[in-house]
Amino acid sequence: MKTNHKKKASRTNDVMPPLSAFQQTSHSMIDGEHPAMQTEDELLKSVILDFGRSSGPGGQHRNRKATACTATHIPTDISGEATERRRQSENRKMAINRLRRTLAIFLRRNLALDSYQPTTLWENRRQGNQLPINPKHSDYSPILAETLDVILASELEMSKAAEVLQVTSSQLVKIISNDKAALTWLNEQRKESGFQPLKA
Repeated sequence: MKTNHKKKASRTNDVMPPLSAFQQTSHSMIDGEHPAMQTEDELLKSVILDFGRSSGPGGQHRNRKATACTATHIPTDISGEATERRRQSENRKMAINRLRRTLAIFLRRNLALDSYQPTTLWENRRQGNQLPINPKHSDYSPILAETLDVILASELEMSKAAEVLQVTSSQLVKIISNDKAALTWLNEQRKESGFQPLKA
């Protein structure tokens, strides 16, 4: 089983496009904890890391060393890839971060909204009815995953999701708009349900 995933994960060493380049608009439903909300140690228990040579410009070191990294989440076969750094450790970190972001966008938890309580991370970062966050921060992916989960469980009604998460609807839009792929995914769901698209 693991061999098959390794082969699939290492089929390309091209530079991974930014998440905004993804055209995927579908998602998968899951039960239990969202992998994007797990600690790195917990997440890596379900991840295969493949290392290979980077393609493209970058000098002899980049071409001769196995510095490229692909991180594949085994249960979903979702991957994150990084090749642009010369150090394997840096590409490894970037690949895991990209994997976590992609998981946050395209996996949705089954939530019981009437009994849902925001996560500790959400409550610790929330400031009144606002939740400012830099999209480069390590907390962004779990925050994004929680935002999208609650919105989908609220049947895409932003005001309802905002009430559950105790922030404003505009704050939810700001969180999502920090990632074009996330906004694209949400607007596709809204389109299918007859809602107007959100604007960044």
